[in-house]
Amino acid sequence: MKNIPPELITEKILSLKREKNAVILAHYYQVPEIQDIADFVGDSLGLSQQAFKTKADIIVFAGVHFMAETVKILNPAKKVLLPDLEAGCSLADSCPPDKFQEFKKSYPDHIVISYINCSAQIKTMSDVICTSSNAKKIVESFPKDQKIIFAPDKNLGGYINAQTGRKMVLWNGSCEVHDIIRTEAVIKLKTENPGALLIAHPECKAVILELADFIGSTTALLDYTIKSPALKFIVATETGILHQMKKNSPQKEFYIVPTDETCSCNDCPYMKMNTLEKLYAALFNEKPEIKLSGRVMDKAIKPILRMLELSE
Repeated sequence: MKNIPPELITEKILSLKREKNAVILAHYYQVPEIQDIADFVGDSLGLSQQAFKTKADIIVFAGVHFMAETVKILNPAKKVLLPDLEAGCSLADSCPPDKFQEFKKSYPDHIVISYINCSAQIKTMSDVICTSSNAKKIVESFPKDQKIIFAPDKNLGGYINAQTGRKMVLWNGSCEVHDIIRTEAVIKLKTENPGALLIAHPECKAVILELADFIGSTTALLDYTIKSPALKFIVATETGILHQMKKNSPQKEFYIVPTDETCSCNDCPYMKMNTLEKLYAALFNEKPEIKLSGRVMDKAIKPILRMLELSE
């Protein structure tokens, strides 16, 4: 299979998709060839909304495990496939359910708002889910005096606290892709590219966000580069979004903040585990399939549906 030309694999995938009434949903951090074949490319909120309304019998989700779990929770009767079952998430892994349960017991009068980048088990312990697109809106939907635990991303939670004046209790988790971004690397790029605007995802550390000209979700960052008259952007998030930025604004220049001196990239190793070959195999074999217990899905869907209602 590895010797099959990409265009032939693409043709086979599209044929199988039609035959099986399948839909392909892909996150912005996927490799370009998967983004280009997907029926919808988006961030966590957009993908959840698309998954909720799809009429397909099979959903092939090109992303990471917690995202595919969310899709399954929203579509319990449908077959949800993840090209590589090992595609996990450092942020979701930073919040083990047993430890979070103990943490939650320490704040009995708090509600729980969980960032969607968490496991299905954490979602069952949450009152409402949020994404980076709607976190501020969802937090502000509660009264000012409402005590809140925010999990699992401390950077996003800290940013929302600063934006809203809240004092949410933060679980100490982070995304390795965003948390690793160094101030020195940002300053070096800004020095080398005078006039370039720094745009950053709120999963970055506060010191990076303080330097940013614009802060937003992955979709918000993309929209900003399209609408802004600026011609150069320094991008503090995962490399995969550059594909859509360049497609939408070919006349503009984009510089990803590198993780080290050896490359000009900041790749999520889990997102990049999915390939066209694995996507084809998943659709052909109808596995690996995401499976969750009915109990978990019944409990986890409530905070997700609440998020979707508040996001309308």
